[in-house]
Amino acid sequence: MNTDNKTDFELLTTPFEADMPAVPWTEYPRPQLKRDSYLCLNGAWQLSCRRGKNEEMLGTITVPFPPESKISGIGRNFAKNDTLIYLRTFSLTEEFLRDRVLLHFGAVDQEVYVFVNGKLAGHHIGGYWPFTLDVTTLLQLGDNVLTAEVTDPLDTDQPYGKQRRKRGGMWYTPTSGIWQTVWMESVPENYITGIKTDISDKAVTLHIQGGDPSKILTVTTPDGEEQFSFEGDTFTFAPENPRLWSPEDPYLYRFTLTCGADTVSSYFAFRTVGITQSGDHSLIALNGKPYFFHGLLDQGYFADGIFMPATPEGFKQDILRCKELGFNMLRKHIKIEPDLFYYYCDLYGMIVFQDMINNGRYSFLRDTALPTIGFKKGLPRRTSRRQREWFAHGAQKTLTLLNNHPCICYYTIFNEGWGQHDADRLYTALKKRDPSRIWDTASGWFRCRNTDVQSEHVYFKPVKLTATADKPLVLSESGGYSCKIEGHAFNLKKTYGYRHFETKEAFADALDTLYRTQIIPAIEDGLCATVLTQVSDVEDEVNGLFTYDRQVCKVEETPMKRLADDLHAAFAKRWLA
Repeated sequence: MNTDNKTDFELLTTPFEADMPAVPWTEYPRPQLKRDSYLCLNGAWQLSCRRGKNEEMLGTITVPFPPESKISGIGRNFAKNDTLIYLRTFSLTEEFLRDRVLLHFGAVDQEVYVFVNGKLAGHHIGGYWPFTLDVTTLLQLGDNVLTAEVTDPLDTDQPYGKQRRKRGGMWYTPTSGIWQTVWMESVPENYITGIKTDISDKAVTLHIQGGDPSKILTVTTPDGEEQFSFEGDTFTFAPENPRLWSPEDPYLYRFTLTCGADTVSSYFAFRTVGITQSGDHSLIALNGKPYFFHGLLDQGYFADGIFMPATPEGFKQDILRCKELGFNMLRKHIKIEPDLFYYYCDLYGMIVFQDMINNGRYSFLRDTALPTIGFKKGLPRRTSRRQREWFAHGAQKTLTLLNNHPCICYYTIFNEGWGQHDADRLYTALKKRDPSRIWDTASGWFRCRNTDVQSEHVYFKPVKLTATADKPLVLSESGGYSCKIEGHAFNLKKTYGYRHFETKEAFADALDTLYRTQIIPAIEDGLCATVLTQVSDVEDEVNGLFTYDRQVCKVEETPMKRLADDLHAAFAKRWLA
């Protein structure tokens, strides 16, 4: 259990735990650069905790779940000066030990030193991004020992998201240690290190890093396979009638790429997102046409594994059940998920509005209270050079990591002023790096000059918005209505939300009223994207459409789907007629 006072909290069980195997998350973790060689190192590791000169053996931990989570087998919090020491053995065959062997960590929070057979293999800082180590020279035939020494002081100069050592309200249990898949692959001496795709509605250009100069590309299209041989690191595929990706038709073009002795499989899609003008209003367009983005805030927290569901089915069900309720977009809120989450969004047709991960100290007065009552120009904020560098570093790594996913249509740089600094400069730099997506510089507040959208948060008053002529109007957070379901609540004593309802029926009626009396009328004035808080309850927050354990949906599918249809009909009548 991840709290000191267990009597105040409920040990919730998700539907996914019963299906969790001894070695969880064995699915190939990187669908956009997939090889036949794959060795999953998840499952049972030994975990100890070093505090000062003392080291305590904690027992067996199940990777890739953070040790604070129930299903990790540990279920406890740690002090900021603790060092977590992970250890496991694994065996390698002569067949696997080809020219080179790469060791991958999906994510480790926050700083880690990795050792293979007692020798330092590498060092990484940053709790949300993957890293790879070439460990060829450290390995041996047969048994090997892998050790990871992790510290997580929850340094607020570094990106930390919604984690807080003293959790409560809208701040959640902190996670530490390994929290995504650990795996190995063997590769030839000259191998493909990455593929970057530039996409439009007419062509896709592949930029290939590494590998032999001579290449063979085989693309599976709606009309069958096409094969191309070419030299160099760039190839453009431009079919006569490309099938465009959208939530209504999420078609993916699968391909294999062979460079000498190395072969990888991947996929791409044809899709554009941009801003179009209709009369005196600006709107966000998908594939060249104005589009209404009907979304939910998605924190990505689970009662079983906190940062990770017990099985990938947790991600799949969140996406598919939200689609069944009529939603076509998730705002991934200040958290970066494993690559598989974005793959499922690509596959099933769920648009993602992706937040950057915040850093810097949070002030309730400056960052929440004053803006909520209308003071949205911002107060002076002192930021250190280290904080600015870490934020920029994280944003750049996020763009590199997520570039190829067609589901990513929109980036948010700052949420509600949390850690906000140099906003106009950062917009310019990041927009230049990726001009193919929409950029929301400051979701909710504080106001800045350089941004693609007018982004508003409305919680404690009626939704009354006035669009500007030059920027699309986005309601990037709203609702926050809470309904606590007995037997499915994490905190038995405290409830966090903005309006409270005792029954599912009252909760659903209030949501329907919100959309029909406030949000649908705002479409007439240019509203083209909405984000309701939120997909699921998270710890104290009970303002989700689903409970934290994903066992109960608080709304019915038919009326929610009817509401979505009415939203799109109102948008089409106003902007597509």
